[in-house]
Amino acid sequence: MFTPGGEIRPGYEHLKNKFENLTHEDLTNRQLATERALLSMGITFNVYSEGEGTERIMPIDIIPRVLSNAEWEWLEKGLKQRIKALNMFIDDVYNEQNILNDGVVPRELIESSKCFLKPCIGLKPPKGIWCHITGTDLIKGDDGTFMVLEDNLRCPSGVSYMLENRELSKQIFPDVLARTGVRPVSDYPTRLLQMLQHLADRPNPTVAVLTPGIYNSAYFEHSYLAQQMGVELVDARDLVVSDGYVKMRTTNGLQIVDVIYRRIDDTFMDPESFREDSLIGIPGIFEVYKKGRVALANAPGTGVADDKVVYAYVPRIIKYYLGEEAIIPNVKTYICGEEDDMNYVLENISELVVKEANEAGGYGMLIGPKATEEEHELFRQKIKDNPRNYIAQPTISLSRVPCMVEGHAEGRHVDLRPYILYGDDISVIPGGLTRVALRKGSLVVNSSQGGGGKDTWVLY
Repeated sequence: MFTPGGEIRPGYEHLKNKFENLTHEDLTNRQLATERALLSMGITFNVYSEGEGTERIMPIDIIPRVLSNAEWEWLEKGLKQRIKALNMFIDDVYNEQNILNDGVVPRELIESSKCFLKPCIGLKPPKGIWCHITGTDLIKGDDGTFMVLEDNLRCPSGVSYMLENRELSKQIFPDVLARTGVRPVSDYPTRLLQMLQHLADRPNPTVAVLTPGIYNSAYFEHSYLAQQMGVELVDARDLVVSDGYVKMRTTNGLQIVDVIYRRIDDTFMDPESFREDSLIGIPGIFEVYKKGRVALANAPGTGVADDKVVYAYVPRIIKYYLGEEAIIPNVKTYICGEEDDMNYVLENISELVVKEANEAGGYGMLIGPKATEEEHELFRQKIKDNPRNYIAQPTISLSRVPCMVEGHAEGRHVDLRPYILYGDDISVIPGGLTRVALRKGSLVVNSSQGGGGKDTWVLY
């Protein structure tokens, strides 16, 4: 909110004035009112690792984060570049495999990836688009430069929190929001629906959101987005393959579904083509998809670009397909499958963050400086046993923003997850979910690990 010299940063002036005119009691009451609103609206998520009551509200901090227009335009340009190159990469590895044949990305890296799906080889998705919805995690380092921490191209979540955070900002600071000149995010459901409809070849296509069910951690978001778009929310019981099409059970009989926004992992989607033990998939849906009779977003197989080891190669991927340097840099990454990198990681594990290649939500991760010697040794052994499955990065002190803590403001570490839609064009929603490490000193922002969120204001 302030420069190192104590100057207020552009865009924060009206917020600063507002906070200076509020009492400690005013701030506390606004924070409590926000939490009550979240609970009454049912904005919750599930935590699988804890035995007691697993459903909880997503903690929301009421002090928004502000990004300048110039900062945002640079991020927008860099994200569009990244998504364009990643889409070309996914299409290539499932078809011509030029990037593998040319040795830019090691073939064994792709073929050993859990998310490289052999049934998808030869696929050509509708309009040539694989990654329709992406949530890219960005961090800002000590020098003020944004970097990409990771890409989320399978079933990126959190966009409902972005939308609800803005609605809450309108209630808490309507005057400040109006005077600051903040770009809107509320048209996301409309833009999402237009993108999904673009994938179909007929007018007024039937669109549905496919959820694994009410026990999924992001079920609130599935139902919220379906409701906001005005489309059906379905699970495996509602869909059936009949006469070569995917159809939805309705009170008027079976109805053809043209486009499915799936919030279900690839391998659980169809027990006939992937996991036989899946109880939440639709038998035969993948064959219908291959024949072009239903569109799926995101396309099956996109997870190959989600792999944290593939992430390390993205700057080379951008250079290969677009002939350009990456606009937004990666975080320095050590690939444990490469001997020199592995030896460095084993020797310096106490200073590094180690991540499993295909985990998400803050799981399967070691933060070296905060871990015990026993934990260091455990991860050293894991890396030795399966080096392909691990990467490591320097421990970066994420940028901090002010957050409400017991009635006063304290700095907390944050990242940023903007959402990118790829339809007839690539568009970046002007905002995103700022995720906050609410525990003092913590660098882990994932909601499943005690993190929260806040509104992100992008200025005109």
